[in-house]
Amino acid sequence: MQIKYVFLLLALASLTGCVNNGQTEMTPWGALLQDGKVAADHVNDSLDDSSFKLSDIQNNGEMIMLTLTGPDSYYDYRGYKMGLQYKLCERFAQKIGVSLRVDVCNDIDEMLVKLKEGEGDVIAYQLPQGLRDVLYCASSWAVSNGNRELADSLNHWYSPQLAQKVKADEEFLLSTRSISRHEYAQVLNKAGGVISHYDEYFRRYAHLARWDWRLLAAQCYQESTFDPKAQSFAGACGLMQLMPATAHDLGLEPEQVWEPEKNIAAAAKYIGQLNYHFKDIRNFNERTKFVLAAYNGGMFHVRDAMLLTEKNGGNPHLWNDVSEYIRKLATPEFYNDSIVRYGYMRGSETADYVSRIHNLWYKYRGVAKPDHSKSMATSKPKKAKRKNKYRV
Repeated sequence: MQIKYVFLLLALASLTGCVNNGQTEMTPWGALLQDGKVAADHVNDSLDDSSFKLSDIQNNGEMIMLTLTGPDSYYDYRGYKMGLQYKLCERFAQKIGVSLRVDVCNDIDEMLVKLKEGEGDVIAYQLPQGLRDVLYCASSWAVSNGNRELADSLNHWYSPQLAQKVKADEEFLLSTRSISRHEYAQVLNKAGGVISHYDEYFRRYAHLARWDWRLLAAQCYQESTFDPKAQSFAGACGLMQLMPATAHDLGLEPEQVWEPEKNIAAAAKYIGQLNYHFKDIRNFNERTKFVLAAYNGGMFHVRDAMLLTEKNGGNPHLWNDVSEYIRKLATPEFYNDSIVRYGYMRGSETADYVSRIHNLWYKYRGVAKPDHSKSMATSKPKKAKRKNKYRV
């Protein structure tokens, strides 16, 4: 009887083994599982203590991406993170269920050192071939030499078709096609001196910006073409295209950003804050251009351009000089300069933004009369004090 049970148990064990041998199980990121563990050919026995395995990254809940600033890698666009390599890495992080932290380095050597010392998990940048002590993966990215599991997972996930789709998505987002808005005329009633339906609000809140109300109107047209329901891909909303974080800091509730008066009032307040930030630019009309550039491209990028202007012999307080370097922040020679802290910028877009608004402002000054309270941007400057003739 006992022998019968022994044979029965052996038969069941053999049958179970056949079933297990006939099945393959994969992790969510594509590695082969055997007995509930990653297969041996997906694990490198020489894994460095400094590098996180994929399971460590998932347990930690965060992946650290090392990269350089640049149009193809990573940059800030109106408070929105952009760049093909960043967008790809963000997708992989979402795939494995972790958040993504970006560490922008100064050069390739710094990225390699941080990778080796375990301060980053992956270099998401188009690296040159032939570097030692790294594992290439996902189209010229790299992980630490011992982190075979992460490299295999990235290779399994990445495809040229995915990169093409992400690139196409980015190009769409950067085009005007991604902005949802109705196109209204630049002037509502030229004969009557009416620029828009919102002239009353521009007049009422222009003092917060310390601007001529018609300049505020010109900026509004550039932002939304006077459409209070306008919205960009990055989440900018309403007449003055306020970003959600900016609106929150200015005290607006999410639903209030769509109200024309509150949107204009908050934007005027924000412009006033930017005016204060650029108070070192004493000429008020010059300052409006710097403030507009900061509103569009970010004040830190503008400060970078001012530093470059001064370094190269220009006047950092004259827009004509600074706008040249705003544009040059789109080229590696300048956005990789050691004095530049915030990297690549789509500078031609910002420079053109300022130019279009000022041109429209001049047009509006011939259409609509100013109100009786003069703004700081258009009031006559005080008579200058007599200078010491020996003072340079």
